[in-house]
Amino acid sequence: MNPLLVLLLVLLVSPPASEKLRMKCPLNLEHLDEKRPWSYYKPGDHLISIVTSALTMGHEILNFNIAPYSESFLVAYGNREKESIIFTTQMVNQKIQLLNNLTFGYNIHDNYLNTLGTSDALLDMLSTGKANVPNYSCGRKDNLLALLDAADREISIQMSTLVGTYKIPQIRDKIASEILSDKREFPFFHRMLPKEGFQYPAIVQLLLHFRWTLIGLLAPETEKGENFLRTFPPLLVRNGICVVISQQIPMTLHQAPLGGSSSMWKKVNVFVHFTEYIIVSSTFRTFHLTLKDLSGPIEGKVWITTTLGKYIMAHQEYLTYIHSIWSFDFLQQLSPKYGAFGPYFSLDPKFVEQSFHCSFSKHVFSVKTRKRCSQKIPVETQKKRGSIQIANSDSVYIIFMILVHALKAVYSSRSWRRRKIQETLEAPRLQPWQFHPFLEKNEFYNLSHWKLYLDQNGEVTADMDIQCFLVLSSSHLMKRKLGSIKRQRLIINRMSLSWLNLLKRPLPQSKCVESCHPGSVKRKREGEPICCYDCVPCPEGTISTQEDTEKCTKCPDDKYPNKDHIQCIPKVISFLSYDEHLGIILISFALLLFLTTMFVLIIFIKYQETPIVKANNRDLSYILLITLLLCFLSSFLFIGQPRKATCLLRQTIFSIIFSVAISSLLAKTITVVLAFLTTKPGNRAKRWLGKSLANSIILSCSAVQIIICSIWLGVSVPFPDSDFHSQPGVIILQCNEGSVVMFYITLSYMGFLAAICFTVAFLGRNLPGAFNEAKLITFSMMLFCSVWVTFVPTYLSTKGKYMVAVQVFSILASSAGLLGCIFIPKCYIIILRPDLNKKEQLTTRRNVEM
Repeated sequence: MNPLLVLLLVLLVSPPASEKLRMKCPLNLEHLDEKRPWSYYKPGDHLISIVTSALTMGHEILNFNIAPYSESFLVAYGNREKESIIFTTQMVNQKIQLLNNLTFGYNIHDNYLNTLGTSDALLDMLSTGKANVPNYSCGRKDNLLALLDAADREISIQMSTLVGTYKIPQIRDKIASEILSDKREFPFFHRMLPKEGFQYPAIVQLLLHFRWTLIGLLAPETEKGENFLRTFPPLLVRNGICVVISQQIPMTLHQAPLGGSSSMWKKVNVFVHFTEYIIVSSTFRTFHLTLKDLSGPIEGKVWITTTLGKYIMAHQEYLTYIHSIWSFDFLQQLSPKYGAFGPYFSLDPKFVEQSFHCSFSKHVFSVKTRKRCSQKIPVETQKKRGSIQIANSDSVYIIFMILVHALKAVYSSRSWRRRKIQETLEAPRLQPWQFHPFLEKNEFYNLSHWKLYLDQNGEVTADMDIQCFLVLSSSHLMKRKLGSIKRQRLIINRMSLSWLNLLKRPLPQSKCVESCHPGSVKRKREGEPICCYDCVPCPEGTISTQEDTEKCTKCPDDKYPNKDHIQCIPKVISFLSYDEHLGIILISFALLLFLTTMFVLIIFIKYQETPIVKANNRDLSYILLITLLLCFLSSFLFIGQPRKATCLLRQTIFSIIFSVAISSLLAKTITVVLAFLTTKPGNRAKRWLGKSLANSIILSCSAVQIIICSIWLGVSVPFPDSDFHSQPGVIILQCNEGSVVMFYITLSYMGFLAAICFTVAFLGRNLPGAFNEAKLITFSMMLFCSVWVTFVPTYLSTKGKYMVAVQVFSILASSAGLLGCIFIPKCYIIILRPDLNKKEQLTTRRNVEM
């Protein structure tokens, strides 16, 4: 807009309106530099700049007739640290031999807890002259050595950004932001205390110890509070803790109830409160108003704060719904040696008035007037007069001791002595960046009266006490040490818990569901927080020994869970043994059949010259009886604990012996058929009869089975094995056949021989004769095939020792079938019907003797 047009509009404004405007908003600015607090300065060979926050600037309701800052007023925030610095400096300077006859000076600034005051202090610190012009020297030359940072946490980042540019070491004696841990961005920052939030893992340990998995988070409506609500919950979630209430409390004079589900406010009994200040009455009032509006009885809430140090609670009438307040404090250790003076003194309020002379001055290049105070009389002089008592700060003392040790290291270093010799006209001036490497080597935490140490990441951390303020009534709080955090491990004082129970104030529970008992596992509910779950029994083969287990543990292979799934017990070893009933029965049958076969063999040997024995090749009968004896004995290889030898031999021996037995039967059958064919005129089958044919049949058929078994043993040797999983609670000792395919090939080959034998015998069943052995062989092969056809599905459907029992039974049954069908009728004739065992009878029946 045209400036002339604006001027014209102003002139056209009516005089009454203009007068009225001047009455409402007369612009009368007041300059109040003289009302600002002072800073402290004392020259020395090495200057230490200190930025502290002893005062803060308060504000009243602003008027338009004066500048905004004119209505500001100062509020005491903590003023002892200034006097502690001054006192410590004087006492260190008394021992001039500590500093190689040099002295410390100080330049103390107050930043009023705001960034503007901090910028003003840093500008003065970096300006070596009397005017606040950085990098410009005019009159005063200060040998700045380091910056002691005693300001607010966020302001400390602002300071580090600026002084790092000038490579000035910055020493922090308070909790600092985690951002300052980045040495690449802040290489000249040194911390004496742990970083911000180092106590958060301790809070998580506390919650897990008492199984408080359903909690609420409260924080002020500030940038720090918002950062807390953003960074702390992920740590809780990783440990299975649910945050169901997360509220920011407005920092206004008017408090109103917080929002959220009323059922959750009643269900959640543990709250973690992020505190920026040690006085939090407004937060408790808001919390009180929120719970007051809920219906029904409300259980007392546990209030865990992030406060480090003393916790000040005013207006205790807001503690109606509070069970107890928990906070953390640094764990104390024995104080270090303080040299020539002790660390603790009381403060005399008149110290500043007696010891300092303050005046206003303005340099020609300065942009403002400042009130600066200089020391009139040394502290040690006043101490001798008995006119001063000061409270010394342990952290301030430690800082100065570190500075002393670092300076001694500088002056004793070889590089510094060489430089001092080279500069003869003027003593060398120690630059801050030269001092930094020596300062970096010192371990601040070793001199502290707090239990500080370095964690696994090289960060400074601390042991802490856990303080509990039990709310007994609206006006009575009882303090008790509940436990501690030592070396990042939670230690709970059991006596303190008993004390809570004696006062009938046990700790409340804060969880979504009851704990899952041992033997069960948590299963998440769909659409609900992670700490809300169902309890289901552990799966088969697994156990859980603790409550609220997220995953069941699998038992070792040699153990299995008990009925309740809380313990792994040894499995029972199972195999077909000689001691159990099934084994005894099978052994008894095997022995009985063996003795029966032996008896039959003896009878045949005794009556070997009788026609019934000589009929149909006597040698084949002997071979068959001997193989049946071996078959009954082979069953003993399957009973008892599997060994390497038994596993190697039992299937192959069984297969070969049975192949020989079936081959001998096949030879008998072929012999019978050929014998009857030779009785027909013109038949040339007679030339095939004889022992050579029978032996050839037995050898060739058995040789094939021997070759199959040899291939089996060459390809995959059977071996003892243990089956841990087929039957629950049982370890089955068995023989691994090595190759199941080869096992079934041997069975198939025996079945093939039996089928041929059965077919030939079946075709010759109607041959004439009083004693037709083909019929007996047909029945025996029918029984044999029935047993082994039934064996296959039965064998596959059973497990463990019963598989072995099925095979032993099949061996005994099929062998007994052969014995009964082939030899029992002959024994009947030999013993009971000797009249039929005559050549005349056999001739009449046209039976053939071979």
